[in-house]
Amino acid sequence: MPTLRLAIVGAGPAGIYAADILLREAHGTDVSIDLFEQLPAPYGLVRYGVAPDHPRIKGIVNALRDVLDRGVVRLFGNVRFGEDITLDDLKQHYHAVLFSTGAIKDAELDVPGVELEGSYGAADFVSWFDGHPDVPRTWPLTASSVAVIGNGNVALDVSRILAKHADDLLPTEIPANVYEGLKASPVTDVHVFGRRGPAQVKFTPLELRELGELRDVDMVVYDEDFDHDEASLTAIQTNKQVMVMNRVLEQWRTREVGRASRRLHLHFWAKPLEFVGEDGHVSAIRYERTRPDGQGGVEGTGEVRELAVQAVYRAVGYFGSPLPGVPFDARTGVIPNRGGQVLDEDGSQVPGVYATGWIKRGPVGLIGHTKSDAMETVQHIVNDQASWWTPADPSPEAVPALLRDRGVDFTDLAGWHALDEHEQALGAPEGRERIKVVPRDEMVDVSLRRVSSATS
Repeated sequence: MPTLRLAIVGAGPAGIYAADILLREAHGTDVSIDLFEQLPAPYGLVRYGVAPDHPRIKGIVNALRDVLDRGVVRLFGNVRFGEDITLDDLKQHYHAVLFSTGAIKDAELDVPGVELEGSYGAADFVSWFDGHPDVPRTWPLTASSVAVIGNGNVALDVSRILAKHADDLLPTEIPANVYEGLKASPVTDVHVFGRRGPAQVKFTPLELRELGELRDVDMVVYDEDFDHDEASLTAIQTNKQVMVMNRVLEQWRTREVGRASRRLHLHFWAKPLEFVGEDGHVSAIRYERTRPDGQGGVEGTGEVRELAVQAVYRAVGYFGSPLPGVPFDARTGVIPNRGGQVLDEDGSQVPGVYATGWIKRGPVGLIGHTKSDAMETVQHIVNDQASWWTPADPSPEAVPALLRDRGVDFTDLAGWHALDEHEQALGAPEGRERIKVVPRDEMVDVSLRRVSSATS
């Protein structure tokens, strides 16, 4: 029976789903999988890229936990690819490597003033409020009026967290430093801008409905944005999701506003032109009204408006990051590949190297896409046996020994369980499910049982 020792770099949903599929589908092959994760804890963007007030994410976490807790896949956390372990190292100990590193940087928005103080990438803000260990512990929440650029779910997450009262986040796993920061925020108005109309948004109905449920926050929409063209009317009539969202928006148009202490405004048909600055800091956003161009896009109307704001959050998408020694397309932010088989500059397949998830296809799609991605890539891995690497030492003991020799404080599955229990213990006295530990060194200390998992 052939043996496949596979390294997976990235322990988010893409990597864990790929491991699960490979273990179930590789009939006739003895499979051994090691997951490498640069953070001390697994789950990637499910833990560090989704707003903490999304209870539906718990179901995803439970599914990922079930895969890891079978004890078949080994986890090496707090291991940085390219620093603690390299591609050459993996070739010495595995038959192939699968990269599932996702996309965590903000895509660029090319408008004047984007460099001003008070102009922020949504990905950085999400990392902060999710307690990512590698971002600063504080965030400059000093603006009373804020603009958010984008019409996708990340824009709604950012807008909701900015507008929501901090006390209403206490039932979640929000870290203590994030709660204190949001509690002190002077925000009164959050303005969300999208280039297209309400029938073309990239939200999901659930995300949109959640906005209307915020306590003491008025939802403000503008009648001028609802003069639907023929294409919009067709979308509303034929697409169930668009139909539901249109119904929600129409309900908001009839709501009484003016009594809440905070307001969340949705501006459609609005293209950002410039972030206006004063003394090096954002003071306003200048935008142009748009309209349908009759071909599925938009065109400018020439009508330019300006709105005073003190901060702008750019939620226009994520972008992948290059990995040392691995081909990378700097234009699209992905690893070049054919169905998950990584390709070199000349278009030839790189033996033994594969990709899945957002680093394979770009930051689009939901969990269902991630699973189909993984299935496609796994099939190639299994079928490419002739081009697998020939490792000099494929023994399971070789990699932990290598990491120890290099002084790497790597965490494992038992360590994640210890950290998980520790966070739950921190939350218990306050009636919360958990309080997330933020500092990396504290996460590692708890995971390595250097401190009691039941005490702070």
